[in-house]
Amino acid sequence: MAIKSTNALLLWAACMLCGNAVAQVQSLDAIVAVVNDDVIVQSELDTQIDLLIPELQARGAPIPDPDTLEEQVLEQLILERLQMQRAQTIGIEVDEATLSEALTSIAARNGLDLMQLRAALEANGVSFDDFREDTRRQIITSRLQQEEIVKGINVSTQEVARFVETERDSLITRNEVRLRHLLIALPEDPSQAQVEQARDKARGLVKRLRQGEDFARLARANSDGGRAQEGGDLGWFPLDEVPSLAVRPAQTLGRGELTDPIRSPSGFHIIQVSDIKGDTPKPVTQTKARHILIRTSEVVSDQDAKRRLEQLRMRIVGGDDFATLARSHSDDTGSALNGGDLGWVNPGDTVPAFEREMDDLAPGEISQPFESPFGWHILQVNERREQDTADELLRLRAKDALRMRKAEEAKELWLQRLRDEAYLEVRLDEFDD
Repeated sequence: MAIKSTNALLLWAACMLCGNAVAQVQSLDAIVAVVNDDVIVQSELDTQIDLLIPELQARGAPIPDPDTLEEQVLEQLILERLQMQRAQTIGIEVDEATLSEALTSIAARNGLDLMQLRAALEANGVSFDDFREDTRRQIITSRLQQEEIVKGINVSTQEVARFVETERDSLITRNEVRLRHLLIALPEDPSQAQVEQARDKARGLVKRLRQGEDFARLARANSDGGRAQEGGDLGWFPLDEVPSLAVRPAQTLGRGELTDPIRSPSGFHIIQVSDIKGDTPKPVTQTKARHILIRTSEVVSDQDAKRRLEQLRMRIVGGDDFATLARSHSDDTGSALNGGDLGWVNPGDTVPAFEREMDDLAPGEISQPFESPFGWHILQVNERREQDTADELLRLRAKDALRMRKAEEAKELWLQRLRDEAYLEVRLDEFDD
């Protein structure tokens, strides 16, 4: 079992469980919140906090003070409980087959089978049963949000065009990014005044950079990072090898964009994505084709179908109209109405047996009868062209990105509405010292 895969899985499991894991309710647990007809108890809250702290540490994120952390985690638990109650009300469930498929997929993405997944989790103190039920809740929540939020979101053609124009870099599938880095360092145990001074300096540098000053020059003059004299240039990184502090910027920033100051124990970091290498769709060869299909059945054997097509082919070669014969004889009712016309076909649009025959034909040529999973065909290629699909694919990606962005905005309002309509009673203050 690969250590890297296992560690990634456990961190992912912690992220999931820190959002949803439900501890066993002890008889003497104090109730910290009432959510409609349900309650959240202290042991659940403590479990969530215990799982969240290592996950924050792993990401290098600051850990709030205990009171703030407790309030934030309890609020998350309340919102999750409200969503599960809503899902139950409208009848959203996840059957065992779907859950098993999801767990198998999770295991496979980490290079494990289900038994290895169970062993990896339980060897590190994560109950497989808890993980299993948490996965069920994640699926339910996703289906609920799809039903109540995503389905109602519309994206206009004008919005897509603006997004492609202004945020094209974010739509490219990224392979590598080139990063620049500027660090305003802090001493090991900084005073509040030192922190504020470093933050103000970092903010001032970000402002100057966004006004057009050269990153390399400012890095050489101000950065405490190890690559300051190289202008802060960290070089190229494959996307899966980007330093943890820069993962989010590497995934989302456009070419030349930079972050606000990012606080870490070592100081305040400014990260710029100076360049991007990515895959854009290559032109594809499209084929305009038409066919006649004869399906086999109890009364039409393979030999019958093949013989009929041979006769039809002879008629077409002899001068009969392909389209007319397709309308009269083809069992593919969808294309038969159009004289057997399949339109422009992209690679991968048809089954392999059909695509092989189509690729072997010159324009104007008619195939011999051949078999596919759908029956027996004769096929004619009318025309071929090279088609650049990049713009079309970028528009599809832009539409998806806009839908996700709108969904996030709508989700906040939807969650607030769930909260406003619920009976809630928070009792944290009752247990403060």
